[in-house]
Amino acid sequence: MNALPAIPSINGKVEANSSLAKFIWFRTGGPAQYLVRPDSIEELSQFLKNLDRDIPVMAIGVGSNMIVRDGGVDGVVIRLPKSMGKVEILEDNKIRSGGAAMGISLASAARDVGIAGLEFQRGIPGTVGGAVRMNAGAYGDETKDSLIEATLVMRDGAIVKWSNDDFEYSYRHSAVPKDAIVVEAIFQGRAGDPSEIGAKMDKIAADREASQPLRSRTGGSTFKNPDGHKAWQLVDAAGCRGLRMGDAQVSEKHTNFLLNLGDARSADIEALGEEVRRRVLEHSGVTLEWEVQRVGKPS
Repeated sequence: MNALPAIPSINGKVEANSSLAKFIWFRTGGPAQYLVRPDSIEELSQFLKNLDRDIPVMAIGVGSNMIVRDGGVDGVVIRLPKSMGKVEILEDNKIRSGGAAMGISLASAARDVGIAGLEFQRGIPGTVGGAVRMNAGAYGDETKDSLIEATLVMRDGAIVKWSNDDFEYSYRHSAVPKDAIVVEAIFQGRAGDPSEIGAKMDKIAADREASQPLRSRTGGSTFKNPDGHKAWQLVDAAGCRGLRMGDAQVSEKHTNFLLNLGDARSADIEALGEEVRRRVLEHSGVTLEWEVQRVGKPS
């Protein structure tokens, strides 16, 4: 990878040529030139403010909906530490969550104090920051439905607060710039019974276990649902269930999931996804759009 100029020092962790495959769910892909874990929002702000503007920046959570290409990622990858994932209960059935918190942590905290409306976060296998950025959703609810506001750190280091409207949400999309980091969010719930909330979360967990290949090396839902269609049904109808390219495979359990059976490269997974898109277009005339984020450069 190309050498980087010096980057600002921080109290947090900085790793050069750091493997992303060690935590990306597919377990594939090249390294980041720099992987940076700041200690606080203020430190992240100062770091970005002092970072050469020509150096690209992107954020990664747990990599549950991502393909990192085999050539790796140039520039700086920001990964928020667990200390920036605290969940706090506020008045009037509101909850504040750090961007590094997992969806299940947010949903569980809400359940424990009888706040309903966030159960769907149990079915989102990523971080709150990622959910806010991409308007993640599950089981009929989306992040935009409960988000009040969020705090972002912009590429120039500015710390800004966005209201729900500022995100200009649509299906699995928001107006968050690719080099901005969602570091905190406040959600609005409603009063509910903890046992009923827990039962709903348990059902979501059981449904996911029964229908999705959760114990495999995967990247979550691969394609967005086109208007009036379910992506998995289109993939299945095009004869792609179980389709393989090397060790990359379309899941037989849920056809909107791609799998790394062991030794797949990111290029294999992405090529398989493109072949699925080609077959679906040929069979049904519908163009599938990627939901999995693809980052980095080919090897």
